[in-house]
Amino acid sequence: MSFAGKWVEAATADTRQAAWYIGLFGKPESTRGGANVTEEGVKPNVKMRWRRERLDDIIAEEGEELGPLLGRAVKSWRELIDAIDWSWVLKRVEEMADTLKPWIGPKRASDAEREGLMRKIISELALFVHFVEARKGMDDGRWREERIKRLAMAVEELSGGRIAGNHAEELARAIIYYAEGYKKYAEGLIESLAEKVGVSTEEMRGVVKRVLSGEDPYVYCLAKDCANDKIIRKFVAPALELIMLDKALNGMFSREEALLRFCEMYATALAGDGHMGRRSVELAVGGELGGGSALLRLAALHLLNQLLPNELKFNARIYVGEGRYYRITATGEDAARLKRLLAVTAPSAGGEYLSEKFNEFVKETQVEVRPGDIRLTKSGVAADLTISEAGAAVKYSIYLWKEIMLEFQSTDRDSVELAAHLLRLAGISTEVKKKMSNREVWRIWATTDMLAAGRMKLRDALVKIVETARSNGWVDEKKAKRWLEKLKSGLTLMEGWQKYEMGHARSGALEVRYRSINPDSIERERQRFRAMGLEEGVHFTVKMPEGGGIGYVNIRRKGLEHAAWLSVHGSEEQRKLAAEFVNYILQRSKEASDDVYEKVKKIVDEGRTRGSLTLKGFEKEVELGGKEHVVKVIDGEAERKESEGGKKLLRIRITAEVDRVRSDYTITYARSGRNNAAVSYTAARANTPGGREADAERLSALIKALTGEEPKVYHTGDGRIIIECSKKHLDGFKHYAELADDIEKWLGETSRRRRRTSRT
Repeated sequence: MSFAGKWVEAATADTRQAAWYIGLFGKPESTRGGANVTEEGVKPNVKMRWRRERLDDIIAEEGEELGPLLGRAVKSWRELIDAIDWSWVLKRVEEMADTLKPWIGPKRASDAEREGLMRKIISELALFVHFVEARKGMDDGRWREERIKRLAMAVEELSGGRIAGNHAEELARAIIYYAEGYKKYAEGLIESLAEKVGVSTEEMRGVVKRVLSGEDPYVYCLAKDCANDKIIRKFVAPALELIMLDKALNGMFSREEALLRFCEMYATALAGDGHMGRRSVELAVGGELGGGSALLRLAALHLLNQLLPNELKFNARIYVGEGRYYRITATGEDAARLKRLLAVTAPSAGGEYLSEKFNEFVKETQVEVRPGDIRLTKSGVAADLTISEAGAAVKYSIYLWKEIMLEFQSTDRDSVELAAHLLRLAGISTEVKKKMSNREVWRIWATTDMLAAGRMKLRDALVKIVETARSNGWVDEKKAKRWLEKLKSGLTLMEGWQKYEMGHARSGALEVRYRSINPDSIERERQRFRAMGLEEGVHFTVKMPEGGGIGYVNIRRKGLEHAAWLSVHGSEEQRKLAAEFVNYILQRSKEASDDVYEKVKKIVDEGRTRGSLTLKGFEKEVELGGKEHVVKVIDGEAERKESEGGKKLLRIRITAEVDRVRSDYTITYARSGRNNAAVSYTAARANTPGGREADAERLSALIKALTGEEPKVYHTGDGRIIIECSKKHLDGFKHYAELADDIEKWLGETSRRRRRTSRT
């Protein structure tokens, strides 16, 4: 979120974040769409605008909740800023300076370097506090005039008194225009003023240059306005966090609530300006006075640590980036502990995390699930079930009726949101909704099939509840057996993956598909495949649900094969994602049928072995037409070319020795016929030892040795001999590292699906 004059703006490429913003601010006044071209493909984005008054309305609605922190309720953004005791904030950070200093700069930094960096960033915080306190009670117009007056005094001093009085104010006004980006207009004012004052334009520009150089931070901040909303917004959240955590440490605010609120606020910041690595959590802070804002955030993190049990304490460090940018980073075990905390409270939309980044949190969680009291009531069996992680715990109600039902409800939405967060960590995504029979009550629930897709710890706890109820004779044996089968086997065999359907289409082709009415779930799978390295339209297809209908993600055969290849040859992250997916699909196929499993295994094996061999140094004896041939490959390559008519071709060139005859062979593939089949036709050469017959035999032996498949050979009426290769031979060639990439790319570029996608 950012400010633009009288507007509040939000830009995102994530549908969940867009929904979250709309849920918070309501329907935007204006919306603009576009797309970013990235390495992962074209990503749509949307930019939305609301009037500033809408933010004031939201603060007024929630203002009483800020009362315990600020000492009074606030009703607008400006009231919120003015209500913060900025002088206290600065003093509290200064008191922590010695504690924070070891965590500023890289580990290898010297004490002198840390001291210098600390002085720099704490002076930025002090400068911000000076300006925000100076502006207190002023609207934008009054504050602008105040800045002009103060800057005029600085201009008079910088010019040695040659530019004074009203002229100094005029130059100050021009400098502010210049700093705001109205350079041409400002230049005109400066030239006109130079003539009026009787000084050279160069001297006048020299004053402007000195003001904007930053050599005097105070004067620079007057010109740039270091108390504008764009800068203030970077300080408000960490200031509120610092106040809240300090009060919690002194018994003036609930510790549990402080932990939950802080983690939610920090996770929200990470959604916009953060990066989650496998072993790191990083928040970027930049722009004017970015060092002061980074220091304030680091101070809040250190107060947070004082509220945490020892097993969750962590450290974070400030790193200086390029320009005015800073990074607050936790790594290794520190990052793992921070992720555990954030996983419990990270904001969500539509039953899913607000940002795809937050999925990294779940990997570090150590969620505990405990069954509680089981009892027989008038309406059936009821039980308690507690889920806890990182100091947060929620007790859910379990009911064994026609289905197993888990439920949590409360008039306090925050409590229900926490329950939804913890349930998500146990593998179940559910959306917080109002109860139909009582609109004052918020509720989440999940039934048998959803629960059977949860993590093992959750399913084990539910199994204990069902088995206890069965042994007590409280539930029907047949019903209990059905529930237990689902809970023990699980509807999602690998945690984190949705339930993909496996089977054969009417054509006999393998079908691997995930269906859902939730567009965010479909989008999550799409993003996961993109991160894996699969290409939409080539390796998988997506249909988003519309009008309450069902959408799907469909994995093509070549997509499954490529995923298997990536599980061996991709980047570290791609290998991890692809291996998880391939193993999951193999397990799902076993459930479907032996036939489906064999087909999936064959595709996976082909993918894993693609590019696993090398042509250079390849040797093999092969039988062809009752005759043994010795094949030795010297080298080979593939390239994609276009014919003069614009047709895309794939040329495979191999230098080999067959039966001690060395030769260079070229096999050229093209697409042909109604089926767009990949075929090659190679004419045997007459100018080789033994003539056409011998050349055709040697090439056939080479192809069979490399692919395991004998090519088709036939004679034409004009005396030529043609060696024909098909897609099955091309699949064999894909096993060789020198050929695999070009073959895969050519197949993708020339597929009919690719052409349809391009036209669309």
